[in-house]
Amino acid sequence: MKMYNITEVGEKFGLSKSAIRYYDDIGLIPDLKRDQNGTRIFDASNINMIQSIECLKKTGMPVKDIKKYVALIQAGDSTLETRLDVFKKREKIVLKQIQELQETLSEIKWKCDYYQIAIDDGTEKIIKAKVESDGV
Repeated sequence: MKMYNITEVGEKFGLSKSAIRYYDDIGLIPDLKRDQNGTRIFDASNINMIQSIECLKKTGMPVKDIKKYVALIQAGDSTLETRLDVFKKREKIVLKQIQELQETLSEIKWKCDYYQIAIDDGTEKIIKAKVESDGV
């Protein structure tokens, strides 16, 4: 089985060594092994856990809630439905974020078009008057 050191894990996920140590210290990486020198060594299970942690973090989930998710995993198969619920809720949150970002992107594109027209016209006055008369 392939094992990874903390530097390799950090590079894989774009994490600092201190962030990975923090995850371990607060119990987010259960069953993390150490070699004879006490150095952390990561197996596929640990890598998968870090991937899940990073996924949940990107959805805005607080560390305290990620810890609860890790506890659910450690509790075993009896928590499968609860774990599914965790990800279903995160999915809804991400879909809402995507919608909000799409709306923001539309506004940004509109403003880019607006300013490009103003630049092409050599003045903002024409496009501004048109927008105001159209009630946009």
